[in-house]
Amino acid sequence: MTREEKIAIYPGSFDPVTKGHIDILERASKMFDRVIIAVLKNGNKKALIPVQDRVELIKKSVEEFDNVEVDFFDGLTVEYAKMRGAKFLIRGLRAVSDFEYEMQLSQANMSIAPEIGTVFLTTKPKYNFISSGIVKELSGFGQDVSKFVPNSVVEYLERQNKKGTI
Repeated sequence: MTREEKIAIYPGSFDPVTKGHIDILERASKMFDRVIIAVLKNGNKKALIPVQDRVELIKKSVEEFDNVEVDFFDGLTVEYAKMRGAKFLIRGLRAVSDFEYEMQLSQANMSIAPEIGTVFLTTKPKYNFISSGIVKELSGFGQDVSKFVPNSVVEYLERQNKKGTI
C-alpha cells in the first residue's frame, strides 16, 4: 500500500509576506509532505505589490524549505486546492479576533469541498501584532520594517520608497 502525499495549500495575499507568515509556513512544512504557498491574485483588492513580485519575494524568503513551492491563483481557494491535489488548507491565526472570520471561511469551504480540511496554526506571540497592512503603513512612512519582514521584502520596499511608488 502506498501512502498518498499530504499536500497543503497556504493561501493569502501576502502583500507583503511577513515573518509571521514564514513562522506559520515553517511549522506547516514539518506537518505536510508538500506545502504550496498560493498567492491570491484578487482583482477586487488594490495590492501594493504586484502578484508576480510577491511570488518572487516569497520564493526568496522560503529557499531553505525543500518541500515548499510558491504559486499564484485567481478564484476560489478550494478550486485551486482541488486542481493541485491538496486535501488541506493552512490558515494562520494571530489573535482570537482572526478565528471568527477564519472559522466562517473554513465552514464555507467545507460546504463547497468537504474533502478539503482546514488546519489552523497560531503564530508565535512575538508575531501576533504583525500584519501586512501595518508593514505597508510603516514602510510608507519610511520606518524600518526589518523586524517584521524577510530581508528581500525590506530591500524591495526600500527600492519602491525611493521610486515614490509606496
